Amino acid sequence: MTAQVHDVDQELVQAAAHVARTRCRGDNHTMAAAARAADGRIITAVNAYHFTGGPCAELVLVGTAAAQGAYELDTVVAVGDRDRGVVPPCGRCRQVLVDYFPDLKVVVGTAGGLRTVPITDLLPETYVWADHQLDA
Repeated sequence: MTAQVHDVDQELVQAAAHVARTRCRGDNHTMAAAARAADGRIITAVNAYHFTGGPCAELVLVGTAAAQGAYELDTVVAVGDRDRGVVPPCGRCRQVLVDYFPDLKVVVGTAGGLRTVPITDLLPETYVWADHQLDA
C-alpha cells in the first residue's frame, strides 16, 4: 500500500453533504456521493436502496457522470444522511471504481479527520478486470 495522501476537496465534501441533507429521504435514499470530474465540474447522485441490493450512491454517480458527458473522474466522496458524515465505499464500489477510474482519489474519514487517498490504497493487490480480458 502506498502512503500517498492528497489534499481534501472540501467543496466536494460539502456538495455531497448538501445532497445527503436535502435529497435523501426515508429508507430508499440514504447516501449521497459527489465526484469532481476532470474538467472541474462536480457531479452528485444518491443511492437507490432496494432489498434486492440496489446500487450504492457511488455506482449511481458513475452512470450520472457518463450521462452528463463526464467520463474522467478525479475524486469521489460519499456522505451518509442524518449527519453520518463521510462513509468509505463498500467492496463492490471499490472494485467498480478502480476498474473505471484506476487513478481516482477517494475522500475517507479517519479518527484524525478526513483524508484523500488513491482508490488503489483502499483495494490493495486488486483484481483489475481489464487485465484479464482477451484481446479482440
